[in-house]
Amino acid sequence: MKSQSAVLLLSSVLMLFLSGFSFLHRNKKVSTPLHVKKSTSFKVIIDKSNYELKVYDEDGWLLTYPVVFGSSELTDKMMEGDRRTPEGHYRIIAKKLHPEWGHFLLLDYPTQTDIQKFNTRKQQGLIPYSAKPGGGIGIHATRRNEDRFVDYFYNWTLGCISTKREYAKELYNMLPVGTEVTILH
Repeated sequence: MKSQSAVLLLSSVLMLFLSGFSFLHRNKKVSTPLHVKKSTSFKVIIDKSNYELKVYDEDGWLLTYPVVFGSSELTDKMMEGDRRTPEGHYRIIAKKLHPEWGHFLLLDYPTQTDIQKFNTRKQQGLIPYSAKPGGGIGIHATRRNEDRFVDYFYNWTLGCISTKREYAKELYNMLPVGTEVTILH
């Protein structure tokens, strides 16, 4: 009887886990009340090693959102198709609603600095001569019903930064085109 109860309990826990239930919910941290004041300037710092996107305004730290990336290597983007998230200084250049990833903030990757790093790596033979630097990197939501990927630190994108759908919408509504975004290792 005890072994049947243990098997039943273990099966239940496994089913909860597989269905997307999480005992650990990675939620945003807030330094101010949830009604965020209208600010004239924001800055975003994304820390890949801590899986965090932090928003700052003129008064300092405002919000922290959990995020995930492309490759689990968490190294700098080398070329198109490597699924890595680039590191450097960027700006939001466009906002759009993507049919699959919801609210999308497009970054100005590749910048001149990225092109220089790319060309140096190509000259050093670190990437194929036919490689391209890539593009289309942005901050966006998970696909529908996949917010749990953020809870589980599951890196799934092609190189973008992804957060829960609710948080991507908040960022979309808060951050204007032109906002500075720094991505750190």
